[in-house]
Amino acid sequence: MPSNDLLLTFNAGSSTVKIGIFATEGAKARRIGKGVIDFRAEPLSLGLSRGPQTFDMPLKAGVTEDLHDVIDETFARLADHFDMAASRAAGHRVVHGGDRFTKAIALDAVAIGAIDALTPLAPLHQPQALRFIRALAHLKPHLVQTASFDTAFHATQDDLVRRLAIPRSLHDEGIKRYGFHGLSYKFIAGELTRKAPQVAKAVVAHLGSGASLCALEGGISRDCSMGFSTLDGIPMATRPGWLDPGVILYLAGERKQSLGEIEDLLYRRSGLLGVSGISADTRDLLKDGRPEARQAIDLLTLRIAGEIGRMAATLGGLDAVVFTAGIGENQPEIRAGVARHLAWLGLSIDTKANTANDFTISTGQSRMTAHVIATDEEQVIADEALSLLAAR
Repeated sequence: MPSNDLLLTFNAGSSTVKIGIFATEGAKARRIGKGVIDFRAEPLSLGLSRGPQTFDMPLKAGVTEDLHDVIDETFARLADHFDMAASRAAGHRVVHGGDRFTKAIALDAVAIGAIDALTPLAPLHQPQALRFIRALAHLKPHLVQTASFDTAFHATQDDLVRRLAIPRSLHDEGIKRYGFHGLSYKFIAGELTRKAPQVAKAVVAHLGSGASLCALEGGISRDCSMGFSTLDGIPMATRPGWLDPGVILYLAGERKQSLGEIEDLLYRRSGLLGVSGISADTRDLLKDGRPEARQAIDLLTLRIAGEIGRMAATLGGLDAVVFTAGIGENQPEIRAGVARHLAWLGLSIDTKANTANDFTISTGQSRMTAHVIATDEEQVIADEALSLLAAR
């Protein structure tokens, strides 16, 4: 790619899409802008930032299944600020790659079909990424498209870690622990190596609306709290995390709930929202004085600490804990709550450093270090896309 080309990234969540705009400079991709569309908002708008400037641009297009109008208008709005004619490639975050996709790929019709076949494993996220991939293929056929997979980073995990205690035939069919948020963990692994090279064994807590933890050894994934699906692990905004499967049997059997009702419960009505009955947002819960709000926060920090303890067993020791993503990077109260549950491991938090969201938030006397690192999934998507383009 010539140095003046633009590379776009699309990080599609269940209800939002984050758009990265990168300039290519030799073998590196440098971010020059970012945007976000929240499909829950009315009216629809594109929030855009370029350097210190921010813009909120209304979108007239309605949300359709194929997203053609939204994509078309979004490119028109971006063209007011960037040379979109120089766009040559688009990289996408795809949540699930199964066992087939263990590294980033250039997309073609066969690959898109294979990604679509994995939709039952990630029913909230996979369709969204596919909508953007297909819309761009239709509207901007000259763009080379690539896919970066959240599950790929965890392909290094031992088979024993990935295995569920179910019949071997089901494991062989693909019912196993995959792990997610891999693009975030790949970025953090690189940053941790750069900023704290002495750390060999770390647990990274990616805490956002969706949340998980990952055990890293030498920057390699050894375990993840999310397993077969994005429902597993710690409580999230509206997802329960770990849940006794007997609960599902009870709901389906005794309560006669349909598969759709149970899916709605697990993906949209559980987690912090379910426990508190107030909000799915930790910021709201931390401000709320009601005991239900406090209980939701306490349950979250207890479960996070419990997963860190479990992963210390996987790693055979622990040098550091790293907090990242929206909650992990910006909410000292959550980090302090987790640390209190880990005092038995010798973790001690410096209150001043924690309040300031410093890189190192542990005290000098702490037996392990604690760090705060901002993640950047779009940078990983851009770097992987650029690498694929260079190999063409």
